[in-house]
Amino acid sequence: MTGISEILVLVLLIACILILPRLFKGEPAQKVSLSKKVPKLTTKIRFGIILTIIYPIAVALYLRPWNENFIPYITYAIIPVFLVWAIVWVIAGRKK
Repeated sequence: MTGISEILVLVLLIACILILPRLFKGEPAQKVSLSKKVPKLTTKIRFGIILTIIYPIAVALYLRPWNENFIPYITYAIIPVFLVWAIVWVIAGRKK
């Protein structure tokens, strides 16, 4: 008795391993190029990135945070940049 049941279990396992994946084979995944995944940077975004770099540097040269003016530097340089990018992010999400 055990011989027949073992053979049936082996046949079932082979069927599950070899035949079922072929039956449930889905559509091949289409390759998406990297240029389609990453959106191109617009002129406004590039300008914003440049301003994000230049503005804190210019305020640092004016306020000199290394001479104990760190709190005004955070207030006038870092927080406005953060708020502007947060607003841009929210508006971009709302458009989509």
